[in-house]
Order: sequence, then C-alpha cells, then structure tokens
Amino acid sequence: MKRCKNCLIPVIRPEQIVSLDGICNACKNFQSKDKIDWNSRKKDFNNLLAALKSRKSNWDCIVPSSGGKDSTYQAFFLREYGLRVLVVTAATCDLSELGRNNIDNLKKNGFDTIEITPNKIIRAKINKFCLEYTGDLSWPEHVSIFTQPVQIAIKFNIPIIFWGENPQFEYGGPLKKKGYELDRDWLEELGGLLGLRVDDLINHLGVKKEDVFFYEYPHRSLVEKANINGFFLGYFFKWDNLSNYYFAKKNGFIDYNKPIENGYFSFEKLDNYQHGIHDYFKFLKYGFGRATDQLSYLIRKNEITREKALKLLPKYEGKFPTSYLGKSLSEILKDINLDINDFIKICDRFTNKSLFKCRQDGTLIKNENGDLLLK
Repeated sequence: MKRCKNCLIPVIRPEQIVSLDGICNACKNFQSKDKIDWNSRKKDFNNLLAALKSRKSNWDCIVPSSGGKDSTYQAFFLREYGLRVLVVTAATCDLSELGRNNIDNLKKNGFDTIEITPNKIIRAKINKFCLEYTGDLSWPEHVSIFTQPVQIAIKFNIPIIFWGENPQFEYGGPLKKKGYELDRDWLEELGGLLGLRVDDLINHLGVKKEDVFFYEYPHRSLVEKANINGFFLGYFFKWDNLSNYYFAKKNGFIDYNKPIENGYFSFEKLDNYQHGIHDYFKFLKYGFGRATDQLSYLIRKNEITREKALKLLPKYEGKFPTSYLGKSLSEILKDINLDINDFIKICDRFTNKSLFKCRQDGTLIKNENGDLLLK
C-alpha cells in the first residue's frame, strides 16, 4: 500500500490529507507543535476560566469519560487547575473489567460522577444493525460520548465540556476553522456518524424516540440558550498519549500489561470488549488497524524507526478477532445475538478486495491462521 513517507498511515485513510511531498498532515501537525506558542494558549485557557466565575453551577466543567486513560488524565489535570469537575461516563457497549476498574478509580479519588447506561437490549439491536449496514458496531458508543455530556451540561447548567485531543489535528484529517471547539457542526461533519441519524434507528429498528434519547444531540437552540461550549483540552496544552498514560497510571489507572489484541500498546481501548471487532473492520475496509496508528505515533516521537515499525506490523495487526482482552469472539457476538458464521459473512461483505489478495473468482486468500493477505 502507498503510505505516508514519514509514518505508516495509508494514503487511503478516510479524509487523510497527504501533501505533494508524501507526508501526511498528522506528521506535519506533530512537527508544528514545537512552533506553537503554548504560553499564549495557556493565557487563552486562563481567560476562559475567568469567564466561568459569572456562571452559577455546582460544577465548573464536564469531563466526558468511558473508562480510558485520557479522561483520567483530563479529570486530574483540571482538578489540579482548581476546577470543580463532573465526570460524565457514557457507558461502553460491552464494558470490560478493566474499564470498570478505571471508572471506579475516578470515583475512589473523589470525583463527582454521573454514569449513563442506556437500555442494553436496545443497544445490542443498534450494535447489530450498525455492524450489518455500516460495518461498524461501535456507532452508539462513538455517538453517545458526544451527546450525553451535552445533555447533562444543559440539565445542570454547566458551562464547559472539556474534550481531549482534536482527532483531526492529532491523527490527520480536515481541520475546522475553530480548531479548539467541538460543537454540533463538528459532530455532524467529523464525529463518525457514518450517515446514520437517530431517525434511522427509529425507522429501521421499530424503536421509540424516547428509547434512543441518549444518542440524540440536543437541538442547537437548546445548546445556545444554555450557553454550553465544548473545547479540546489538547488545543490549550500540548497533547501526548504517552505522557497522559504515565500521568493516569500514577493516579491509579490500570492497563492490560501486554499489547491488546491487534494493537501495539497496552493502555488504549481497554474499556469495551467490542473494540477488537471495530478495529478488525477498519483493517478490512482500509488495510490498516490500531497498531498502524500506534506505531506511527511512536515514529513521530522518534521512539522507533519507520523501517522497524513496518517489520513489526504483521505481528501486531490484521489477525482475525478470536478474542479481545481475554473475552472470546463467540461470547462478544452472543451479546448482540449474532453467531460467528453470520459474522464472517458480514466481514466478507465489507472487505475491500482491492487491498487483499484474491483468486480469479474473487474469493479472498488467507494464510494458515485464517488471516487475510494484503497485496
């Protein structure tokens, strides 16, 4: 595959921007961090906090959470800054034991928390529907982390939601004019809705509007009337995954102690047993997975050479997701009422055959372990 000349990101990554010199904008953005006036942005952050004093609320800000390292870092960082933080946990589709421990760690450390777990029977129907029609069973999880904190902010008159990094800046993609703000426009354009809306769920699954309330972003007029604003913390302070992990671990965050299945790191995507399926479909569609993202990040940090990372890739990604965080695929699929044979058919339907080796009849070629072979 044709990849960025500096890292391993394929040029076919959705909305990836690659310059004429063959370097992706994630690499160029990373290099630009040393040229950013972080002291000036810190002043902007302090000015933002000064404006909070006029709002009467029990909490100064919300930190959205699912049980990961970044929300742990954000919560502690903002509290050290003197803010009264409310952690709003949008429950993952299939919460892992590690995710549960890391959510509870924030509670044990004295954070006010609200944990929202929508109807799991309906959630399972949405998972299955989204896997069958979009090739991504994680739609409800990706959407609810953006919708539920806004709903709570309106309910309790909390002026600011602090999200983590701006994904388009850190990992590549088109940047909005306001590179520091997450609003409804950002969600509609860049938030991974995959063309689906709540009305689609109502029409196709026969559920009621109130059944899918937690997946609906509040109407623009409600957000404007409540004067709720969402900001990327990574705009104001230099964002770094490894530093966040070390900070979180020092404050009680628990990792997997070994690389996650189809990944290189031990500390990312630990809160949901379904992540393995999500990442495998990314590989089927685009020919790369989570290990590519993680190794590319290490290349940008000069922690590993591009040549060595390329050699490591076959070992760490592209494997059929027989388990994730120790939970078997059959158990994970059972929770969404799907058997492995039907799952494999869905996999085949979403496999991009221009990326993988095929026979003349179009059937995919696999190795002795059942893994697809890239061209």
